[in-house]
Amino acid sequence: MAKNKFHTGSGPSQRQLRVGELIRRTLSDVLNRGDVHDPDLNRMSITVGEVTTSPDLRVATAYVLPLGGQGTDEMLEALKRNKGELRRMVSKNLTLKFSPELRFRVDETFDRLDDTRRMFAQDAVRRDLED
Repeated sequence: MAKNKFHTGSGPSQRQLRVGELIRRTLSDVLNRGDVHDPDLNRMSITVGEVTTSPDLRVATAYVLPLGGQGTDEMLEALKRNKGELRRMVSKNLTLKFSPELRFRVDETFDRLDDTRRMFAQDAVRRDLED
């Protein structure tokens, strides 16, 4: 397969980013509407922060977080239990040769953002930034 001269391999390709965003929006819509036939999953309010895809677009990893950050284990269990149904619903909106396998991980970017804010609020760090 020929290499794209504009893609150096240092990060995801434009196609990976585009497909990941399409999956993120579709998955978010499906979860918000409560289209899944699982009352436990429909009771949860889940944020889909990001979806990354493998270079061959066969695996999509969704970074999710329940509203309020509580109940992450139950959320992951419910998502894994309904992964096949979610995959079918997401694949309806995709025009790919293969429907990607969905994997779910807890989105920790909000925790890191809070840690970063706390770090910048420290007096020693603030003094270093002002100099």
